[in-house]
Amino acid sequence: MITERDLHTMLGIVAGADDRNADDALPHSILAALQQLIPCENVTFALLDSSCQVTDFEQEVGELGLKGDALEAWSAAFWSLYWESPVCCYPELTGDLTTIRTISDFHSDRELHATPIFSECFRLEGVERALFLCLPSQPGRTLRVMFFRGRGSDFSDRDRGLLALLRPHLYEAYQRQCRRQRTTPVLTTRERQVLQLVAAGHTNRQIGRRLSITEATVRKHLEHIFERLQVTSRTSAVTRVLGP
Repeated sequence: MITERDLHTMLGIVAGADDRNADDALPHSILAALQQLIPCENVTFALLDSSCQVTDFEQEVGELGLKGDALEAWSAAFWSLYWESPVCCYPELTGDLTTIRTISDFHSDRELHATPIFSECFRLEGVERALFLCLPSQPGRTLRVMFFRGRGSDFSDRDRGLLALLRPHLYEAYQRQCRRQRTTPVLTTRERQVLQLVAAGHTNRQIGRRLSITEATVRKHLEHIFERLQVTSRTSAVTRVLGP
């Protein structure tokens, strides 16, 4: 059942909840709102390239717990099992990018626990339940929004229904970010922090105190920002990157 709170959260997403960080494939605020809308341990947005067996990008809210060498081993196992695991390769085998799927569409709990993809991948991350949404993609590359849970209740028809309604809006948000990445010069993390504080109305001295750097360093960051953006004022720089 869709509640008033669900509708409020969805409206925030549809309205384009947008942190304007061009480095993200989707605004972080949208992924956070999705995790609020469909409670789970992790929401991941990723572009999978099965032809090259790589993940072109991966953005997530929540932790699955694998780092460093363990993550590399997990990735190698995942791709080695990809084409024999319908949970993973279903969109490409069928060409169906619109049906929203869960692990339980393919396996009972008992069947899942007997699969190599569970023992070598899902189990290591503590994943028992998953919900997969695909966005329009090119052949061999699939854009996926994935929701992961551990033990407990499975994803519901309500969850699928909400995502079906949101699917075109999520794709529109992704396209907006792609356009922004093509048109916005890349700033360093520190330069972006400085610019965000400028946008909030802080002086150079206040920015220096907040970031624990000298006022001279703030000025130097602003010089670099102006040069990269080809602007001459603080207002123009903020508008160029963060919008009006």
